Amino acid sequence: MINKLKFYLSLITARCAYLGIKLLNRSSGTSFAGMLVLKICPDFLKFCSKYIKKRIVTITGTNGKSTTSGLIAHILETAHQNVIHNLKGANMLTGVANVFALNIRPFRRFDYAVIESDEAYLSKLYDYMRSDYLVVTNLFRDQLDRYGELNTTAEFIKNAIDKNPDLKLVLNADDPIVATFNRTKYAVYYGFENVEYKCTYEHKSNAPSEVFNCDCGEELKYSKQFFAQQGHYYCPKCGYKRPECNYPANVTIYDDYSVINIENRGISFGFKINLAGLYNAYNALAAISFGFECGLNQEEIQKALDSYHAIFGRTEKRIINGNPAVIQLIKNPTGASEVLKTVDLKSNIVIAINDNYADGRDISWLWDSDFEQLKNAEKLVITSGTRANDMATRLKYAGIAQEKIIVEPNIKKAIDKATMNGKTTILPSYTALLKLTKENK
Repeated sequence: MINKLKFYLSLITARCAYLGIKLLNRSSGTSFAGMLVLKICPDFLKFCSKYIKKRIVTITGTNGKSTTSGLIAHILETAHQNVIHNLKGANMLTGVANVFALNIRPFRRFDYAVIESDEAYLSKLYDYMRSDYLVVTNLFRDQLDRYGELNTTAEFIKNAIDKNPDLKLVLNADDPIVATFNRTKYAVYYGFENVEYKCTYEHKSNAPSEVFNCDCGEELKYSKQFFAQQGHYYCPKCGYKRPECNYPANVTIYDDYSVINIENRGISFGFKINLAGLYNAYNALAAISFGFECGLNQEEIQKALDSYHAIFGRTEKRIINGNPAVIQLIKNPTGASEVLKTVDLKSNIVIAINDNYADGRDISWLWDSDFEQLKNAEKLVITSGTRANDMATRLKYAGIAQEKIIVEPNIKKAIDKATMNGKTTILPSYTALLKLTKENK
């Protein structure tokens, strides 16, 4: 009874705190209310589970969590389901608690919860809230100061899965680490059989890819390698290979969209995805596969894909100072290299890099990212953020003409300088994205 009173007290406190934040315009309000409710009621998330009538869906992985979870939530909403979702990407416990604290009501229930979770916090989330589904996108090297090596991140996710034995998994078969997570009774796989490019940009990348060994100790080889470690791998020694997909697909990549043909129970279905790049095609394939798992049909899923709009720095399109801008979050070598392939080299370019805790203090990843893709940039390339000088140095070694590089540590000034003169591509790290979002509402 006492805990229940704490729960309701925390809800009231959260609403008051959020109103105060908005009135004072002090922050984006994606985590503060969540921090408060967890202080008042540490078991807050346990109480939240009863507000979900059908299923709780969690999404994790290094790259693509926000886009994949956004697509899944939008597919469900378009199919007339009532969904609660941490839309703005705050994916630690405070962020998850925040979205529940500001949206649930004593007599209001949701059909689905779609929760994006940080890899390292997934196990902690499962201590309070059991999930029906877990969708895993990929595992790439990311923020070594927070996550350590890839096997450490993989153990975080495996530990979470072990806490939830009835969990249903939707796994990326093309990722050799993710494919090994089938530790429960039910797992389905999605992946690409073939990738075809009909885009004008260079789709090859010089970014380094990881080398993985089979459990027998032999290095995995590839018959097809799409990007980084994503592809068709096999062990020449013991015969282990990429698992058969429940949802195999072929994809054709165009400049601003992709066409995916996916097989579901022996029948092929075509989908158009209005997002650029192979990395987004993987995100869409994960969401489509989940949609089929929930029993939705092609028409329902395509309707959602047609009306989906990227948000919060994931191929986000805005008008800033009267001119079009595309915002693409970059945060690790693989993700950055895939984004850099799609940059419009005729646009002004702003690269804003911070080294705050949420970004990762270690910025060595800049040297493993394929910034050489920008060497033919036609206009200004402005570096900004706390590591503006480091970024400028990296661009110099990438072969970008010195006279095109401008260092402007103040993010607002950098954005204003670029967007006053035509289209701009903005590539921020996470906290730089938060800052430009707050200042360009």
